[in-house]
Amino acid sequence: MSGTARRLLYAFSLLVLAFGAAAYAALEGMAEIHEALHSVRRQETAVRTTLSLATAVRDLYAHLAHTLILGNASHLPLYDGAHRRALALLEQVQAQAITPEERAQVDTMRRTTAELDLLFREALVPAVLKGDRTTAVREHSRALELVGVIQESADTLASHYERAIGNYEEHASTVQHGSFRWTVVILAAAALLAAGVGLYIGRSVARPVSLLEAGAARIAAGDLTTRIALNRPDEFGRLAQQFNRMTAALREHQERLVQSERLAGIGRLAAGVAHEINNPLGVILGYVRLLQRKAEGALADDLRIIEEETLRCRDIVEGLLDLSRPLQIPGETLELRELVEEVVSRLRESAQLSDVSLTVEGEARVAGHPQRLRQVVTNLLKNAVEAAGPSGQVMVAIHAREGEVALTVRDTGPGLAPEAHERLFEPFFTTKPQGTGLGLAVSQAIAQAHGGHIQPRNLPGHGAEFTLHLPRSTP
Repeated sequence: MSGTARRLLYAFSLLVLAFGAAAYAALEGMAEIHEALHSVRRQETAVRTTLSLATAVRDLYAHLAHTLILGNASHLPLYDGAHRRALALLEQVQAQAITPEERAQVDTMRRTTAELDLLFREALVPAVLKGDRTTAVREHSRALELVGVIQESADTLASHYERAIGNYEEHASTVQHGSFRWTVVILAAAALLAAGVGLYIGRSVARPVSLLEAGAARIAAGDLTTRIALNRPDEFGRLAQQFNRMTAALREHQERLVQSERLAGIGRLAAGVAHEINNPLGVILGYVRLLQRKAEGALADDLRIIEEETLRCRDIVEGLLDLSRPLQIPGETLELRELVEEVVSRLRESAQLSDVSLTVEGEARVAGHPQRLRQVVTNLLKNAVEAAGPSGQVMVAIHAREGEVALTVRDTGPGLAPEAHERLFEPFFTTKPQGTGLGLAVSQAIAQAHGGHIQPRNLPGHGAEFTLHLPRSTP
């Protein structure tokens, strides 16, 4: 063997060894990072469960307070449901508790929850039903203290999990930096023997590691819109795909939590004031209609405007009540095609379709609440008709897929503006001059109560499409 061949053999042998060492360091670091990320996801799940438990306890207290305010047992079924949910979440939190500190906090919450339930059932409810206001107020103060204890334990446990997440993320970052540093050093040494091969290896390893590092740093900083563009068939590409799936899942879950909390807050507000607002609105409406029988000219026009605005206020209150009412889904099987055609017929009878062309195709069965699903379909069709405008077209398509039914409503209107697309399901957001901004928010809440959701998108060219996804009913 010639000296050149021998030197080349030595050089490539050293290069192979260097590459093997670099690959080992990178894979070892990724394994540690993967384990740290797995631990982070486990701790994040524990944080979400703990926060959900805190929310359930607040709901429990809300029904307890309503029992005291209303002076009857009408909220007892709601309290029972909230209590069952709190107990189920307690079981999950206990299953996630590992350290003695975590178990101690869970034991405190379980013991205090049991004490709160006993106080409510055996002291507060009997006092309310007997009309013993003094005892009821005293027991309410005790209940408030117990709720405070549970909330404090939940906050302590969540903080404990968040500190653990920070430690895991710090460890992952340290491992990542160390792995990157050793890989660069080894590849730099290999580049002295074969500059071209070393440069190629540097590009094929250092670049994806750098992208993963930057992506992990952005995710650690809270940027859940981060997407690592690394389309490779190797472990770096798979790790990037896992990063992208993880951030997408976290972002979607965060958006749902924010939307659920927003709707829950509006629901609690509506439950407290909506009935009180409805009474004066009814009185105003009654007097206006009485005066309209005798009014003429400009006064009649003024009274008509007052009536329209009063009805609009009542629609807003009804929308708020829809958000606040818990929806019990019956096991009734519905023919979705028949429900859609019934809504279309009613819209035609009320002249709300004007000269818009509307077609319906497909059929499927779903299980759900007929009145509430009719409300969702009516809202989607009315929005599509208004968007299509005179001489426009609205197409309704029903498709039965594996485990799912999709009802799609398309229109030939101008489509959705980018700024409106992100806020469609926010309560009180509307692009209509006379809209309340509650229709789509209520519809999304109804769809989610049925185990589905509404998905909007713009069509190519012009027009918009809203698809109602529902679980498919088994025959």
